Amino acid sequence: MVVALGVATYQAIRWAEGPVIPTEAHPPSKVVVIPDGSTFQHVADLLEREQLIKSSTAFVLFGKSRSADRKVHAGEYELNPSMTPAEILSKLVSGQVLLHPLTIPEGLTIVQVADVASQQGLTDREEFLRLAKDREFIQSLGIKAETLEGYLYPDTYKFPRPIKARELLVAMVEQLKQVVEPDLHARMQELKMTMHQVLTLASVIEKETGSGSERPEISAVFHNRLKKQIPLQSDPTVIYGLPSFDGNLRKKDLSSPSPYNTYRVQGLPPGPIANPGIQAIRATLYPSDSRSLYFVSRNDGTHQFSATLIEHNKAVEKYQKRPFRRGPHSQTSIAPGKGTLTHKEGVA
Repeated sequence: MVVALGVATYQAIRWAEGPVIPTEAHPPSKVVVIPDGSTFQHVADLLEREQLIKSSTAFVLFGKSRSADRKVHAGEYELNPSMTPAEILSKLVSGQVLLHPLTIPEGLTIVQVADVASQQGLTDREEFLRLAKDREFIQSLGIKAETLEGYLYPDTYKFPRPIKARELLVAMVEQLKQVVEPDLHARMQELKMTMHQVLTLASVIEKETGSGSERPEISAVFHNRLKKQIPLQSDPTVIYGLPSFDGNLRKKDLSSPSPYNTYRVQGLPPGPIANPGIQAIRATLYPSDSRSLYFVSRNDGTHQFSATLIEHNKAVEKYQKRPFRRGPHSQTSIAPGKGTLTHKEGVA
């Protein structure tokens, strides 16, 4: 009787230790979420309910025998019915959570980054924005700025879902520190520019053009204006400082008292107006040797550059005023930001 009971127990254990579905059946994987604060029994019940293990009781005993019952990490997991309970437990204990790609394009503001991350269900939008403007948190990252605008490096990341806003922000700031290598810091010192100034100018360059090859030329225009103490007159900076923007920049907006209004305020705006990529950062530090002081949109994503006001006025006549005289059907609609219709190009 005892022997029979022992054999039955052994067979039950072997049965429970096996996968729900054999590997050769190629069953589809399932995504399960282990809530934060879950007990090991709750985890086992969840796995049995999802038909990923055969017995929650056996799984609990198995976990306790390996002192793993208190080591399971909360999160989102991709598990397969062909996995053994031991393989599933190993994944839960090691925290091999499912990672989701988060792509942040160059030139987004912190509000837009928060929108993208929250829309993908990765993090809490309000907490993200609160921390991005929290001075104590910003200082803890070694940054001397009012907000994290400009310091969130645009890239493709992989994060678990959900992820704390703090962790997401730290990852993006750390990525910026990684891509801005020692040679770029040396160049900053050579130009006598701080990181904040570089990111500020890079963000303006980022918003002014979508053409990578034009960035050094755009940079030259702004460097030349700064040296000659000519206002930058950049529409994207004005737009950033407006409390609301409907897509149309008007002449009255150019008179706004915002510190970001580079028509009224000489020099750089107080901080970045977006989060620039490495190309814009490099263009800021390595402008072309152009003498240009002006540029106007050609309405095709590129710009015409001019060194004198006379040349510039001719370019405005050619690329901006003449097309509008041909009638509404020949007008080109230009979105705010990259390729914006600016004061340098004529504002409605």
